[in-house]
Amino acid sequence: MNDIEIRPAHEADFESMWSIFSAHIAAGETYTFSSATTREAAHQYWLGAGVHAFVATSSGGRVLGMYRLVPNQPGRGHHVANASFMVNPAAQGAGIGYRLGEHCLDQARRNGFLAMQFNYVVSTNTAAIRLWKKLGFAITGTLPKAFRHKRLGYVDAYVMYQLLQDPDHWPTADE
Repeated sequence: MNDIEIRPAHEADFESMWSIFSAHIAAGETYTFSSATTREAAHQYWLGAGVHAFVATSSGGRVLGMYRLVPNQPGRGHHVANASFMVNPAAQGAGIGYRLGEHCLDQARRNGFLAMQFNYVVSTNTAAIRLWKKLGFAITGTLPKAFRHKRLGYVDAYVMYQLLQDPDHWPTADE
């Protein structure tokens, strides 16, 4: 796992990113995107304006996973980050998600975010829930039957949250 590099995503990475994205969407188990999501929509989601996207690559340059980091809300919610992660199905279980998660939390702090929120973690995605808890997130809300799982039908989704800095040391809110 030491031969993995995490770096900003480039346009040249998109073909691999699209392949990973397509595999997750086709599975219908973890993301709300429709199977009809276009390549252009996926490109905008991962590499659009205001998106900070990163990829984990092997020593040979193969994209193993990716994440995107954005503000969770505009304006008065802009201090809270949001992120989305996908790991190549062939690379799952090798610690790529953990490495991406650690990198993302560090990057969020460097970008000045004070907290991070995941708006929609599918309750049946136990590997992700275990990972996020290991990285310091807590489930702060349950959205009953909010996700239409491809195999299991309607299942819950969770909101997960983590403070990135002690609120006693947050900057004074301004207009």
